[in-house]
Amino acid sequence: MTSDNVDWDTGRYHYAAEQMMLTLFPAERPEYPETPPPTSLVGEDNAVIFTLHRGKKLTNMSALVLRGNRWHNGVVRFPSEKLDEEPVSVYHTVQRALKQSFYNAGTALLGHDLPWGSLTGVRPVKIPAKALWEGATPAQAEKILKDTYRVSPLRRRLAMDCARESVNAQKSLRGDEVSLYIGIPFCPSRCIYCSFISAAVDKCLPLLAPFVEGLCQEIQAAGALLEKTGQVIRTVYMGGGTPTTLSPEQLDRILGAMKEHLPLSRCTEFTVEAGRPDTITPEKLSVLAKHGIDRVSVNPQSMDDAVLERMGRPHSGEDIRRAFCQVRQAGNFAVNMDLIAGLPGDSPAGFAQSLAEVIALGPENITVHTLALKKGSRLMEAPEELPSDGEVETMLNAAWEALRQAGYVPYYLYRQKYMSGSFENVGWTKPGYASLYNITMMEELHSILALGGGGVTKLFWPKTGKIERFANPKYPQEYLRDLEKLCREKGELAPLLLETRGPHKAGTALRGEEEQ
Repeated sequence: MTSDNVDWDTGRYHYAAEQMMLTLFPAERPEYPETPPPTSLVGEDNAVIFTLHRGKKLTNMSALVLRGNRWHNGVVRFPSEKLDEEPVSVYHTVQRALKQSFYNAGTALLGHDLPWGSLTGVRPVKIPAKALWEGATPAQAEKILKDTYRVSPLRRRLAMDCARESVNAQKSLRGDEVSLYIGIPFCPSRCIYCSFISAAVDKCLPLLAPFVEGLCQEIQAAGALLEKTGQVIRTVYMGGGTPTTLSPEQLDRILGAMKEHLPLSRCTEFTVEAGRPDTITPEKLSVLAKHGIDRVSVNPQSMDDAVLERMGRPHSGEDIRRAFCQVRQAGNFAVNMDLIAGLPGDSPAGFAQSLAEVIALGPENITVHTLALKKGSRLMEAPEELPSDGEVETMLNAAWEALRQAGYVPYYLYRQKYMSGSFENVGWTKPGYASLYNITMMEELHSILALGGGGVTKLFWPKTGKIERFANPKYPQEYLRDLEKLCREKGELAPLLLETRGPHKAGTALRGEEEQ
Protein backbone atom coordinates (compact mmCIF):
# COMPACT_ATOMS: atom_id res chain seq x y z
CA MET A 1 0.00 0.00 0.00
CA THR A 2 1.48 3.35 -1.00
CA SER A 3 0.43 6.95 -0.42
CA ASP A 4 1.25 10.31 -1.93
CA ASN A 5 1.23 13.50 0.16
CA VAL A 6 -0.66 11.69 2.94
CA ASP A 7 0.86 10.54 6.23
CA TRP A 8 -0.98 7.38 7.30
CA ASP A 9 -0.43 4.07 9.02
CA THR A 10 -1.22 1.54 6.31
CA GLY A 11 -1.31 -1.33 8.80
CA ARG A 12 -4.56 0.02 10.18
CA TYR A 13 -6.23 -0.87 6.89
CA HIS A 14 -5.05 -4.47 6.60
CA TYR A 15 -8.26 -5.84 8.08
CA ALA A 16 -10.49 -3.90 5.67
CA ALA A 17 -8.46 -5.12 2.68
CA GLU A 18 -8.54 -8.71 3.95
CA GLN A 19 -12.30 -8.61 4.44
CA MET A 20 -12.86 -7.43 0.89
CA MET A 21 -10.40 -10.03 -0.42
CA LEU A 22 -12.31 -12.82 1.36
CA THR A 23 -15.58 -11.47 -0.02
CA LEU A 24 -14.34 -11.32 -3.61
CA PHE A 25 -11.98 -14.30 -3.61
CA PRO A 26 -12.97 -16.65 -0.72
CA ALA A 27 -10.20 -19.18 -1.45
CA GLU A 28 -7.41 -16.61 -1.08
CA ARG A 29 -5.46 -15.82 2.09
CA PRO A 30 -3.47 -12.61 2.67
CA GLU A 31 0.29 -12.35 2.36
CA TYR A 32 2.28 -9.15 2.77
CA PRO A 33 5.50 -8.68 0.74
CA GLU A 34 8.66 -7.68 2.58
CA THR A 35 9.76 -5.28 -0.17
CA PRO A 36 7.67 -2.28 -1.11
CA PRO A 37 5.58 -2.31 -4.30
CA PRO A 38 5.72 -2.38 -7.25
CA THR A 39 8.98 -4.34 -7.44
CA SER A 40 7.65 -6.95 -5.01
CA LEU A 41 4.91 -7.87 -7.51
CA VAL A 42 7.28 -9.05 -10.24
CA GLY A 43 6.23 -12.62 -11.00
CA GLU A 44 3.04 -12.38 -8.90
CA ASP A 45 -0.26 -13.51 -10.42
CA ASN A 46 -2.58 -12.76 -7.47
CA ALA A 47 -1.96 -9.39 -5.84
CA VAL A 48 -3.35 -5.94 -5.11
CA ILE A 49 -1.62 -2.55 -4.75
CA PHE A 50 -3.47 0.34 -3.13
CA THR A 51 -2.41 3.89 -3.94
CA LEU A 52 -3.72 7.06 -2.32
CA HIS A 53 -3.06 10.37 -4.11
CA ARG A 54 -4.25 13.65 -2.65
CA GLY A 55 -4.99 16.46 -5.09
CA LYS A 56 -6.06 20.01 -4.36
CA LYS A 57 -9.78 19.23 -4.61
CA LEU A 58 -10.08 15.44 -4.98
CA THR A 59 -8.22 12.46 -3.54
CA ASN A 60 -7.92 9.24 -5.57
CA MET A 61 -7.82 5.79 -3.99
CA SER A 62 -6.88 3.14 -6.52
CA ALA A 63 -6.71 -0.64 -6.21
CA LEU A 64 -4.67 -2.40 -8.89
CA VAL A 65 -5.76 -6.06 -8.76
CA LEU A 66 -3.83 -8.79 -10.59
CA ARG A 67 -5.46 -12.19 -11.20
CA GLY A 68 -3.57 -14.66 -13.38
CA ASN A 69 -2.69 -12.84 -16.58
CA ARG A 70 -5.43 -10.24 -16.13
CA TRP A 71 -5.59 -7.00 -14.17
CA HIS A 72 -7.94 -4.13 -13.42
CA ASN A 73 -7.52 -0.81 -11.67
CA GLY A 74 -10.46 0.31 -9.50
CA VAL A 75 -10.60 4.00 -8.56
CA VAL A 76 -12.70 5.87 -5.98
CA ARG A 77 -12.59 9.66 -5.55
CA PHE A 78 -13.59 11.75 -2.55
CA PRO A 79 -13.12 15.43 -1.53
CA SER A 80 -9.58 16.05 -0.27
CA GLU A 81 -10.93 18.15 2.60
CA LYS A 82 -12.16 14.93 4.21
CA LEU A 83 -8.51 14.12 5.01
CA ASP A 84 -8.37 17.21 7.24
CA GLU A 85 -11.15 16.03 9.56
CA GLU A 86 -10.80 14.27 12.92
CA PRO A 87 -8.60 11.12 12.79
CA VAL A 88 -11.52 8.75 13.28
CA SER A 89 -13.39 10.35 10.37
CA VAL A 90 -10.29 10.17 8.17
CA TYR A 91 -9.93 6.49 9.03
CA HIS A 92 -13.48 5.66 7.98
CA THR A 93 -13.25 7.76 4.80
CA VAL A 94 -10.07 6.00 3.69
CA GLN A 95 -11.30 2.58 4.77
CA ARG A 96 -14.50 2.95 2.78
CA ALA A 97 -12.63 4.16 -0.31
CA LEU A 98 -10.13 1.29 -0.02
CA LYS A 99 -12.83 -1.34 0.12
CA GLN A 100 -14.87 0.17 -2.69
CA SER A 101 -11.88 0.57 -5.01
CA PHE A 102 -10.92 -3.06 -4.35
CA TYR A 103 -14.52 -4.10 -5.00
CA ASN A 104 -14.67 -2.15 -8.27
CA ALA A 105 -11.53 -3.84 -9.57
CA GLY A 106 -12.41 -7.29 -8.24
CA THR A 107 -15.93 -7.40 -9.69
CA ALA A 108 -14.61 -6.17 -13.03
CA LEU A 109 -12.34 -9.21 -13.09
CA LEU A 110 -15.08 -11.56 -11.86
CA GLY A 111 -17.57 -10.21 -14.36
CA HIS A 112 -20.44 -9.78 -11.89
CA ASP A 113 -21.50 -7.97 -8.72
CA LEU A 114 -21.97 -9.69 -5.35
CA PRO A 115 -25.31 -9.98 -3.51
CA TRP A 116 -24.29 -7.47 -0.83
CA GLY A 117 -22.12 -5.37 -3.10
CA SER A 118 -19.06 -3.92 -1.37
CA LEU A 119 -20.48 -4.46 2.14
CA THR A 120 -18.29 -6.80 4.17
CA GLY A 121 -19.59 -6.28 7.70
CA VAL A 122 -21.69 -8.58 9.84
CA ARG A 123 -24.47 -6.01 10.22
CA PRO A 124 -25.45 -4.43 6.88
CA VAL A 125 -28.81 -3.33 8.29
CA LYS A 126 -27.08 -0.63 10.34
CA ILE A 127 -26.54 1.54 7.26
CA PRO A 128 -30.20 2.06 6.27
CA ALA A 129 -31.33 1.96 9.92
CA LYS A 130 -28.94 4.81 10.78
CA ALA A 131 -30.25 6.82 7.84
CA LEU A 132 -33.88 6.24 8.89
CA TRP A 133 -33.09 7.11 12.50
CA GLU A 134 -31.57 10.41 11.38
CA GLY A 135 -34.65 11.34 9.35
CA ALA A 136 -34.06 9.93 5.87
CA THR A 137 -37.00 8.57 3.91
CA PRO A 138 -37.00 4.85 3.07
CA ALA A 139 -36.20 5.75 -0.55
CA GLN A 140 -33.21 7.85 0.56
CA ALA A 141 -31.94 5.10 2.87
CA GLU A 142 -32.24 2.47 0.15
CA LYS A 143 -30.43 4.76 -2.31
CA ILE A 144 -27.31 4.59 -0.08
CA LEU A 145 -27.30 0.81 -0.40
CA LYS A 146 -27.82 1.03 -4.16
CA ASP A 147 -25.46 3.84 -5.17
CA THR A 148 -22.70 3.72 -2.57
CA TYR A 149 -22.44 -0.01 -1.93
CA ARG A 150 -24.03 -1.55 -5.07
CA VAL A 151 -26.25 -3.91 -3.07
CA SER A 152 -28.57 -6.06 -5.20
CA PRO A 153 -32.33 -5.27 -5.34
CA LEU A 154 -33.32 -8.38 -3.37
CA ARG A 155 -30.82 -7.68 -0.59
CA ARG A 156 -31.83 -4.02 -0.49
CA ARG A 157 -35.43 -5.05 0.13
CA LEU A 158 -34.33 -7.41 2.90
CA ALA A 159 -32.17 -4.75 4.52
CA MET A 160 -34.92 -2.12 4.39
CA ASP A 161 -37.50 -4.45 5.97
CA CYS A 162 -35.08 -5.22 8.79
CA ALA A 163 -34.00 -1.57 9.17
CA ARG A 164 -37.58 -0.54 9.91
CA GLU A 165 -37.79 -3.23 12.60
CA SER A 166 -34.46 -2.06 14.05
CA VAL A 167 -35.60 1.56 14.34
CA ASN A 168 -38.93 0.51 15.91
CA ALA A 169 -37.06 -1.68 18.40
CA GLN A 170 -34.72 1.15 19.37
CA LYS A 171 -37.66 3.50 19.93
CA SER A 172 -39.16 0.99 22.38
CA LEU A 173 -36.06 0.77 24.60
CA ARG A 174 -35.60 2.73 27.82
CA GLY A 175 -32.35 3.94 29.33
CA ASP A 176 -32.63 1.79 32.46
CA GLU A 177 -33.10 -1.50 30.56
CA VAL A 178 -30.65 -4.26 29.63
CA SER A 179 -31.08 -7.69 28.09
CA LEU A 180 -29.77 -10.95 29.53
CA TYR A 181 -28.08 -13.91 27.87
CA ILE A 182 -27.66 -17.25 29.68
CA GLY A 183 -25.15 -19.67 28.10
CA ILE A 184 -25.66 -23.41 28.68
CA PRO A 185 -22.56 -25.01 27.06
CA PHE A 186 -23.85 -28.58 26.73
CA CYS A 187 -25.34 -30.54 23.83
CA PRO A 188 -26.36 -34.19 23.36
CA SER A 189 -23.83 -34.38 20.51
CA ARG A 190 -22.03 -32.01 18.16
CA CYS A 191 -23.22 -31.30 14.61
CA ILE A 192 -20.58 -31.21 11.88
CA TYR A 193 -21.15 -27.52 11.05
CA CYS A 194 -21.10 -26.30 14.66
CA SER A 195 -18.29 -24.20 16.13
CA PHE A 196 -20.11 -23.13 19.30
CA ILE A 197 -18.43 -24.02 22.53
CA SER A 198 -20.45 -26.92 23.86
CA ALA A 199 -19.59 -30.16 25.58
CA ALA A 200 -21.19 -33.45 24.57
CA VAL A 201 -23.22 -34.40 27.59
CA ASP A 202 -22.17 -38.06 27.54
CA LYS A 203 -18.57 -36.95 28.13
CA CYS A 204 -19.28 -34.22 30.69
CA LEU A 205 -22.16 -35.62 32.75
CA PRO A 206 -20.34 -35.02 36.09
CA LEU A 207 -20.07 -31.30 35.24
CA LEU A 208 -23.80 -30.68 34.76
CA ALA A 209 -24.81 -30.43 38.43
CA PRO A 210 -21.87 -28.23 39.53
CA PHE A 211 -22.36 -26.01 36.47
CA VAL A 212 -26.02 -25.44 37.38
CA GLU A 213 -25.09 -24.49 40.94
CA GLY A 214 -22.29 -22.23 39.72
CA LEU A 215 -24.64 -20.51 37.29
CA CYS A 216 -27.09 -19.85 40.12
CA GLN A 217 -24.28 -18.12 42.02
CA GLU A 218 -23.52 -15.94 39.01
CA ILE A 219 -27.23 -15.14 38.65
CA GLN A 220 -27.22 -13.90 42.24
CA ALA A 221 -24.17 -11.74 41.53
CA ALA A 222 -25.85 -10.31 38.45
CA GLY A 223 -28.94 -9.49 40.49
CA ALA A 224 -26.83 -7.58 42.99
CA LEU A 225 -25.17 -5.67 40.14
CA LEU A 226 -28.49 -4.62 38.60
CA GLU A 227 -29.90 -3.63 41.97
CA LYS A 228 -26.86 -1.39 42.52
CA THR A 229 -27.23 0.29 39.13
CA GLY A 230 -31.02 0.55 39.21
CA GLN A 231 -31.49 -1.32 35.95
CA VAL A 232 -34.07 -3.89 34.91
CA ILE A 233 -34.14 -6.72 32.39
CA ARG A 234 -36.16 -6.20 29.21
CA THR A 235 -35.52 -9.51 27.39
CA VAL A 236 -33.91 -12.85 28.28
CA TYR A 237 -32.38 -15.42 25.94
CA MET A 238 -31.15 -18.80 27.18
CA GLY A 239 -28.97 -20.43 24.54
CA GLY A 240 -25.88 -22.56 24.24
CA GLY A 241 -25.31 -25.35 23.44
CA THR A 242 -28.76 -26.71 24.02
CA PRO A 243 -30.36 -25.61 27.33
CA THR A 244 -32.87 -28.46 27.24
CA THR A 245 -29.96 -30.87 27.55
CA LEU A 246 -30.45 -30.15 31.27
CA SER A 247 -32.96 -32.16 33.29
CA PRO A 248 -36.35 -30.71 34.31
CA GLU A 249 -35.04 -30.31 37.86
CA GLN A 250 -31.93 -28.44 36.68
CA LEU A 251 -33.97 -26.12 34.47
CA ASP A 252 -36.32 -25.46 37.38
CA ARG A 253 -33.36 -24.64 39.63
CA ILE A 254 -31.93 -22.07 37.22
CA LEU A 255 -35.25 -20.44 36.37
CA GLY A 256 -36.17 -20.32 40.05
CA ALA A 257 -32.88 -18.57 40.86
CA MET A 258 -33.55 -16.04 38.12
CA LYS A 259 -37.01 -15.29 39.48
CA GLU A 260 -35.59 -14.88 42.99
CA HIS A 261 -32.58 -12.67 42.23
CA LEU A 262 -33.17 -10.79 38.97
CA PRO A 263 -35.36 -7.72 38.23
CA LEU A 264 -37.75 -9.33 35.73
CA SER A 265 -40.89 -7.25 36.39
CA ARG A 266 -40.50 -5.42 33.07
CA CYS A 267 -39.32 -8.44 31.07
CA THR A 268 -41.41 -8.61 27.89
CA GLU A 269 -39.77 -11.63 26.25
CA PHE A 270 -38.12 -14.82 27.57
CA THR A 271 -36.66 -17.28 25.07
CA VAL A 272 -35.24 -20.75 25.68
CA GLU A 273 -33.54 -22.67 22.89
CA ALA A 274 -34.97 -26.16 23.01
CA GLY A 275 -33.17 -26.54 19.71
CA ARG A 276 -32.60 -30.25 19.41
CA PRO A 277 -35.86 -32.24 19.33
CA ASP A 278 -34.10 -35.17 21.00
CA THR A 279 -33.86 -33.05 24.19
CA ILE A 280 -37.52 -31.97 24.33
CA THR A 281 -39.86 -33.73 26.75
CA PRO A 282 -43.28 -32.84 28.22
CA GLU A 283 -41.67 -32.59 31.67
CA LYS A 284 -39.14 -29.96 30.55
CA LEU A 285 -41.78 -28.00 28.66
CA SER A 286 -43.96 -28.02 31.77
CA VAL A 287 -41.11 -26.42 33.74
CA LEU A 288 -40.69 -23.72 31.07
CA ALA A 289 -44.42 -22.98 31.05
CA LYS A 290 -44.50 -22.80 34.85
CA HIS A 291 -41.83 -20.10 34.84
CA GLY A 292 -43.52 -18.00 32.16
CA ILE A 293 -41.20 -18.72 29.26
CA ASP A 294 -42.97 -17.43 26.17
CA ARG A 295 -40.61 -18.29 23.29
CA VAL A 296 -39.05 -21.66 22.41
CA SER A 297 -36.83 -22.77 19.53
CA VAL A 298 -37.25 -26.14 17.86
CA ASN A 299 -34.51 -26.24 15.23
CA PRO A 300 -34.67 -28.96 12.58
CA GLN A 301 -32.01 -27.43 10.21
CA SER A 302 -33.45 -29.90 7.68
CA MET A 303 -36.45 -32.21 7.54
CA ASP A 304 -34.59 -34.67 5.30
CA ASP A 305 -33.50 -37.73 7.28
CA ALA A 306 -30.46 -38.37 5.06
CA VAL A 307 -29.22 -34.80 5.48
CA LEU A 308 -29.82 -34.95 9.25
CA GLU A 309 -27.78 -38.14 9.50
CA ARG A 310 -24.96 -36.60 7.49
CA MET A 311 -24.91 -33.62 9.86
CA GLY A 312 -24.56 -35.86 12.90
CA ARG A 313 -27.99 -35.03 14.34
CA PRO A 314 -29.39 -38.24 15.90
CA HIS A 315 -33.03 -37.54 15.15
CA SER A 316 -35.43 -37.70 12.22
CA GLY A 317 -37.96 -35.43 10.60
CA GLU A 318 -40.66 -37.33 12.45
CA ASP A 319 -38.92 -36.53 15.77
CA ILE A 320 -39.08 -32.84 14.86
CA ARG A 321 -42.80 -33.05 14.16
CA ARG A 322 -43.34 -34.88 17.46
CA ALA A 323 -41.36 -32.27 19.42
CA PHE A 324 -43.26 -29.42 17.76
CA CYS A 325 -46.60 -30.97 18.71
CA GLN A 326 -45.40 -31.38 22.31
CA VAL A 327 -44.46 -27.69 22.44
CA ARG A 328 -47.88 -26.67 21.12
CA GLN A 329 -49.62 -28.85 23.71
CA ALA A 330 -47.47 -27.67 26.63
CA GLY A 331 -48.18 -23.94 26.68
CA ASN A 332 -48.66 -20.69 24.83
CA PHE A 333 -45.15 -20.59 23.34
CA ALA A 334 -44.14 -18.62 20.28
CA VAL A 335 -41.97 -21.08 18.34
CA ASN A 336 -38.92 -20.45 16.17
CA MET A 337 -37.63 -23.08 13.75
CA ASP A 338 -34.23 -22.89 12.01
CA LEU A 339 -33.29 -24.20 8.58
CA ILE A 340 -29.85 -24.12 6.93
CA ALA A 341 -29.38 -23.63 3.19
CA GLY A 342 -26.29 -25.31 1.75
CA LEU A 343 -25.91 -28.38 3.96
CA PRO A 344 -23.95 -31.39 2.65
CA GLY A 345 -26.22 -33.72 0.70
CA ASP A 346 -29.02 -31.16 0.32
CA SER A 347 -30.41 -29.77 -2.94
CA PRO A 348 -32.73 -26.91 -3.92
CA ALA A 349 -35.62 -29.38 -4.21
CA GLY A 350 -34.81 -30.98 -0.86
CA PHE A 351 -34.47 -27.63 0.88
CA ALA A 352 -37.77 -26.44 -0.61
CA GLN A 353 -39.46 -29.58 0.74
CA SER A 354 -38.02 -28.99 4.23
CA LEU A 355 -39.21 -25.39 4.16
CA ALA A 356 -42.69 -26.40 2.99
CA GLU A 357 -42.97 -28.88 5.89
CA VAL A 358 -41.86 -26.25 8.41
CA ILE A 359 -44.24 -23.62 7.03
CA ALA A 360 -47.07 -26.17 7.25
CA LEU A 361 -46.39 -26.56 10.98
CA GLY A 362 -47.01 -22.82 11.39
CA PRO A 363 -44.27 -21.61 13.79
CA GLU A 364 -44.34 -17.92 14.64
CA ASN A 365 -40.72 -17.47 13.52
CA ILE A 366 -38.61 -19.21 10.88
CA THR A 367 -34.90 -18.44 10.63
CA VAL A 368 -33.20 -19.28 7.34
CA HIS A 369 -29.45 -19.63 7.78
CA THR A 370 -26.83 -19.94 5.07
CA LEU A 371 -24.17 -22.54 5.83
CA ALA A 372 -20.95 -20.95 7.08
CA LEU A 373 -17.71 -22.91 7.27
CA LYS A 374 -16.57 -22.11 10.79
CA LYS A 375 -13.18 -22.65 12.34
CA GLY A 376 -13.35 -25.44 14.89
CA SER A 377 -16.24 -27.24 13.19
CA ARG A 378 -15.85 -30.82 12.00
CA LEU A 379 -17.01 -29.70 8.56
CA MET A 380 -14.06 -27.30 8.36
CA GLU A 381 -11.61 -29.96 9.50
CA ALA A 382 -12.95 -32.63 7.12
CA PRO A 383 -14.62 -30.80 4.21
CA GLU A 384 -17.47 -32.47 2.35
CA GLU A 385 -18.92 -31.71 -1.06
CA LEU A 386 -21.41 -28.88 -0.66
CA PRO A 387 -24.14 -27.40 -2.85
CA SER A 388 -22.78 -24.74 -5.21
CA ASP A 389 -23.24 -21.03 -4.56
CA GLY A 390 -25.78 -21.00 -7.38
CA GLU A 391 -27.78 -23.80 -5.73
CA VAL A 392 -27.67 -21.99 -2.39
CA GLU A 393 -28.95 -18.82 -4.05
CA THR A 394 -31.80 -20.84 -5.57
CA MET A 395 -32.64 -22.18 -2.10
CA LEU A 396 -32.68 -18.69 -0.55
CA ASN A 397 -34.67 -17.04 -3.33
CA ALA A 398 -37.29 -19.78 -3.20
CA ALA A 399 -37.42 -19.46 0.60
CA TRP A 400 -38.09 -15.72 0.43
CA GLU A 401 -40.94 -16.21 -2.03
CA ALA A 402 -42.50 -19.05 -0.04
CA LEU A 403 -42.20 -17.24 3.30
CA ARG A 404 -43.67 -13.99 2.03
CA GLN A 405 -46.57 -15.89 0.43
CA ALA A 406 -47.16 -17.63 3.78
CA GLY A 407 -47.41 -14.26 5.57
CA TYR A 408 -43.91 -14.05 7.10
CA VAL A 409 -41.79 -10.89 6.94
CA PRO A 410 -38.02 -10.51 7.53
CA TYR A 411 -37.14 -8.69 10.76
CA TYR A 412 -33.42 -9.19 11.41
CA LEU A 413 -30.41 -10.45 9.49
CA TYR A 414 -26.68 -10.85 9.81
CA ARG A 415 -23.74 -12.22 7.87
CA GLN A 416 -20.75 -14.39 8.79
CA LYS A 417 -17.30 -15.14 7.44
CA TYR A 418 -16.87 -18.04 5.01
CA MET A 419 -20.59 -18.10 4.27
CA SER A 420 -21.71 -19.91 1.12
CA GLY A 421 -22.07 -17.40 -1.72
CA SER A 422 -21.47 -14.42 0.62
CA PHE A 423 -25.18 -14.50 1.52
CA GLU A 424 -26.83 -14.04 4.95
CA ASN A 425 -28.95 -15.41 7.80
CA VAL A 426 -32.48 -13.98 8.01
CA GLY A 427 -35.09 -14.17 10.75
CA TRP A 428 -38.68 -14.25 9.44
CA THR A 429 -41.72 -13.62 11.60
CA LYS A 430 -45.46 -13.61 11.53
CA PRO A 431 -46.73 -10.08 12.28
CA GLY A 432 -46.48 -9.29 15.99
CA TYR A 433 -43.95 -12.00 16.87
CA ALA A 434 -40.57 -10.37 16.11
CA SER A 435 -37.98 -11.19 18.78
CA LEU A 436 -36.79 -7.98 20.42
CA TYR A 437 -33.75 -9.78 21.83
CA ASN A 438 -32.60 -10.89 18.38
CA ILE A 439 -32.88 -7.34 17.04
CA THR A 440 -31.14 -5.64 19.97
CA MET A 441 -28.37 -8.24 20.09
CA MET A 442 -27.64 -8.25 16.38
CA GLU A 443 -28.00 -4.49 15.86
CA GLU A 444 -26.25 -3.67 19.18
CA LEU A 445 -29.00 -1.35 20.46
CA HIS A 446 -28.45 -1.63 24.21
CA SER A 447 -26.37 -3.46 26.83
CA ILE A 448 -26.55 -7.23 27.12
CA LEU A 449 -25.40 -8.86 30.34
CA ALA A 450 -24.17 -12.43 29.73
CA LEU A 451 -23.95 -15.27 32.26
CA GLY A 452 -22.89 -18.89 31.95
CA GLY A 453 -20.44 -20.65 29.67
CA GLY A 454 -19.17 -18.66 26.69
CA GLY A 455 -21.43 -15.67 27.31
CA VAL A 456 -20.11 -12.26 26.19
CA THR A 457 -21.36 -9.19 28.05
CA LYS A 458 -21.66 -6.19 25.71
CA LEU A 459 -21.95 -2.78 27.38
CA PHE A 460 -23.37 -0.13 25.08
CA TRP A 461 -23.06 3.64 25.58
CA PRO A 462 -26.15 5.15 23.84
CA LYS A 463 -24.75 8.70 23.71
CA THR A 464 -21.64 7.72 21.75
CA GLY A 465 -22.27 4.24 20.32
CA LYS A 466 -19.23 2.85 22.18
CA ILE A 467 -19.30 -0.90 22.92
CA GLU A 468 -17.13 -2.79 25.40
CA ARG A 469 -17.08 -6.58 25.72
CA PHE A 470 -16.37 -8.92 28.66
CA ALA A 471 -16.24 -12.66 27.92
CA ASN A 472 -16.99 -15.54 30.26
CA PRO A 473 -14.83 -18.68 29.99
CA LYS A 474 -15.94 -20.91 27.12
CA TYR A 475 -15.64 -24.39 28.60
CA PRO A 476 -17.54 -25.75 31.64
CA GLN A 477 -14.32 -26.71 33.42
CA GLU A 478 -12.87 -23.20 33.02
CA TYR A 479 -16.16 -21.61 34.01
CA LEU A 480 -16.30 -23.53 37.28
CA ARG A 481 -12.62 -22.89 37.97
CA ASP A 482 -13.05 -19.12 37.57
CA LEU A 483 -16.52 -18.81 39.11
CA GLU A 484 -15.49 -16.82 42.19
CA LYS A 485 -13.56 -14.37 40.01
CA LEU A 486 -16.51 -14.08 37.60
CA CYS A 487 -18.93 -13.22 40.38
CA ARG A 488 -16.53 -10.63 41.77
CA GLU A 489 -16.04 -9.08 38.33
CA LYS A 490 -19.81 -8.79 37.86
CA GLY A 491 -19.87 -6.41 40.85
CA GLU A 492 -16.95 -4.44 39.42
CA LEU A 493 -18.99 -3.67 36.28
CA ALA A 494 -21.28 -1.34 38.26
CA PRO A 495 -19.48 1.96 37.45
CA LEU A 496 -19.39 1.15 33.74
CA LEU A 497 -22.99 -0.02 33.67
CA LEU A 498 -24.07 3.21 35.37
CA GLU A 499 -22.31 5.18 32.62
CA THR A 500 -24.39 3.41 29.97
CA ARG A 501 -27.72 4.64 31.34
CA GLY A 502 -29.57 7.31 29.44
CA PRO A 503 -31.54 7.97 26.28
CA HIS A 504 -30.21 7.24 22.81
CA LYS A 505 -28.66 10.03 20.79
CA ALA A 506 -29.88 9.91 17.20
CA GLY A 507 -27.89 7.50 15.10
CA THR A 508 -25.21 6.54 17.62
CA ALA A 509 -26.47 3.01 18.15
CA LEU A 510 -26.76 2.45 14.44
CA ARG A 511 -23.18 2.83 13.32
CA GLY A 512 -22.17 2.34 9.70
CA GLU A 513 -21.10 -0.95 8.14
CA GLU A 514 -17.47 0.12 7.90
CA GLU A 515 -17.26 0.03 11.70
CA GLN A 516 -18.35 -3.58 11.98
